[in-house]
Amino acid sequence: MLSKLSPLFLAFCLILLTNQVRAELTIEVISGVDQQTRIAVVPFNWDGSGIAPSAFDQIIANDLRLSGLFDVIPPQNMLSFPSPGDEINFRDWRVLGADYLLVGGATISGGQMLADIELYDVPSGRQIMGRRVTAGRDDGRDVSHRISDLAYEQITGIPGIARSRILYVADALSDEGDRRYRLMLADQDGAREQLLVESEAPIMSPAWSPNGEEIAYVSFETTRSAIFMQNLATGERRQLTNFEDINGAPAFSPDGTKLAMVLSKDGNPELYMLDLITNEFTRLTDHFAIDTEPNWTADGEALIFTSNRGGRPQIYELDLQTGRIARLTYVGDYNTRPRLSADGRFLVMIHRNNGSDHIAVQDLTDDTLIIVTKTNLDESPTISPNGALVMYATKLDGKSILAAVSLDAGVKYNLPASSSEGVREPAWSPF
Repeated sequence: MLSKLSPLFLAFCLILLTNQVRAELTIEVISGVDQQTRIAVVPFNWDGSGIAPSAFDQIIANDLRLSGLFDVIPPQNMLSFPSPGDEINFRDWRVLGADYLLVGGATISGGQMLADIELYDVPSGRQIMGRRVTAGRDDGRDVSHRISDLAYEQITGIPGIARSRILYVADALSDEGDRRYRLMLADQDGAREQLLVESEAPIMSPAWSPNGEEIAYVSFETTRSAIFMQNLATGERRQLTNFEDINGAPAFSPDGTKLAMVLSKDGNPELYMLDLITNEFTRLTDHFAIDTEPNWTADGEALIFTSNRGGRPQIYELDLQTGRIARLTYVGDYNTRPRLSADGRFLVMIHRNNGSDHIAVQDLTDDTLIIVTKTNLDESPTISPNGALVMYATKLDGKSILAAVSLDAGVKYNLPASSSEGVREPAWSPF
């Protein structure tokens, strides 16, 4: 029986990786909101020795541009280059149509990098933020991302995500022609790519712990699927499951003490919960259908998951206290890979209707469903920590790439690999 279930399950909930190559991601902004906020990010004054460790203004500008909400004035169009504390001629910036002006300077002091910034509302000529940001002496990119987030939140009222990171999976052919699978970590803009795990066997389903210090993922390195957990700082990892057949879809609870997963150790793919403190497993579902892809609600009191118990794959919610299961999706003949926004209002999923897989967002307050992508073969959605964007895997010119779209479909960008091949299985970090 298990030999018949496994291929069905894998086709239903686990996406095997295709020909891809490890490569740093690049960004191609496709569209932003119709009325973007126009901002000038003046090149920073550098008061340290030697060359500045980062082009602060360029990183900040890219972060803001990537959000799709900002039109950033290029330096070559600027009429002056003020620094913090300078007297600013706001007429220069009003001529350029700037809504906001960000000026800054950085230096090294006491082994730390110090960056002072000032943010101005140009129409009123009023300073609306002044801050000092500190980091390690070589952490110019971290300083820049922090400044981006401060400016973004000051202007929009929404926390920024420039400091967030992403996990993703790639694979490559070695010089000998063998396929190697890689679990990668990078900044949310694709920079500072880091290899975490490399294997001759497939890797999939990466997931973040709520504190961002550990990850879980599925690897086939033991000749069958197994769930591993790994500390990002130390690289230490441990195998959590070693049952026959299916071990998949790990998801950390909001408090980080439990891991939901899918196991078929008792004969059918069911939802289980592993207590990471006691190492005890608890079976959560008991149905002849396939239950898979668990994801937690923000309060940790329920799981949303995919099941074909109604005949076709749809999304359900399991109350962990009562065991009550409620169906959440009815539109479309196939809805899988559920993810909830942090406020619990929006359900993001893979939605299939008339044979095409798209990213869709369902407002759980009124069950309105919006299809936010037009590409085919979209998969593996993951929501940004501020709930503004969804990153997913898709196809572009026959290659697997990562892409992102806002929940209202107004902002879109692609993150293709800089080589000729691609990447899959993104997972967005928490704050």
